[in-house]
Amino acid sequence: MRFHLDEHVNQAIARGLRRRGVDVTTSVDVSLLGESDERHLKFARQNERVIFTQDVDYLHWHRQSLPHAGIVYASPESRSVGEIVRFLCLLHEGVEQQAMQKCRRIPRI
Repeated sequence: MRFHLDEHVNQAIARGLRRRGVDVTTSVDVSLLGESDERHLKFARQNERVIFTQDVDYLHWHRQSLPHAGIVYASPESRSVGEIVRFLCLLHEGVEQQAMQKCRRIPRI
């Protein structure tokens, strides 16, 4: 599983995932800083990346059935960087990418 972190996510999460060998992009990496949520979803879908976000708006997009490759959500300041990195690593190791696309409920940390 590959991830895309939207601009609301602490960059330390990307660094932690990369140190563990997880393929991850950020808004800065792919020149999406300041772009709309829809643009992030389109990028992630086209590149088969699950979005990790701390922006509650993505829950709305999921409910509206906007196509995506998967979304994982954590409310801001609900978990430490380490907890988020560990959770995303577990998903990376144990869940198929295609399963995230079909998921009716967004995994929340």
